[in-house]
Amino acid sequence: MNQISIWFGQLLKLFYDMSNNYALSIILFTIVTKFILLPLTFSQMRSMNAMKTIQPKVDEINKKYKGNPQKQSEKLSQLYKENGVNPAAGCLPLLIQFPILIAMYRVVREPIKYVFLNETAYNLVDKGFFWIKSLEVPDVIAIQGINLPYILPVLSALFTYVQMQMSMSRSSSSSSNATAEGMNKTMTYMMPLMMLVWGVNLPAGLILYWATGTLVQILQQYLIGKYEYHMNFRDDDKLNKRDSQASIKKKNNR
Repeated sequence: MNQISIWFGQLLKLFYDMSNNYALSIILFTIVTKFILLPLTFSQMRSMNAMKTIQPKVDEINKKYKGNPQKQSEKLSQLYKENGVNPAAGCLPLLIQFPILIAMYRVVREPIKYVFLNETAYNLVDKGFFWIKSLEVPDVIAIQGINLPYILPVLSALFTYVQMQMSMSRSSSSSSNATAEGMNKTMTYMMPLMMLVWGVNLPAGLILYWATGTLVQILQQYLIGKYEYHMNFRDDDKLNKRDSQASIKKKNNR
């Protein structure tokens, strides 16, 4: 983990040297890491689409072999294999993001150690970001002596909610799996609330990283969804044309 933090620190320093702005270097770093993870995002969304397609069959197997877990597992594995589906693929990008987030936390928490290498250079850096005086401290507003999340944590929570809604919409199906649906809904509200709590306790630089990354992910999911819709429309159009041509040919042969 320490080595990952060192690499991130070097990359942040590179972006800082290019922009001469600490906050902008964090934003640029976030965008780059999101594009690096883009193939995994594609894999995640394809897996979610595939799972959505075969969900009725999954429900049928679960119901049919409810009293035989071993047979149920075998049938599900066979179904996944036949359809080229990896149920774990949808969780992979999220699992990869956690060590990145931890490493990024260490970089933001100790920029002298990982980014600027000496205190003198770090003290010369402008660590502000619009209304935030320093990205080292949480972005909070004190009301009657109580620290509450301010603009950046609220934006982070909002972006997280939108992203979770998009993911839930994509993974939803005609399935009557109430347990899974309930868990999805719970996470849709829990994750934004967690971002508000973290926003009060974590450095604003880390929340800036999360908010930027989530916004980029929203745009990625939207664009990928538009692309998939366009490709599916073309495939449906080709299929309709083939069916129409086959029907005409059949009539002519009569």
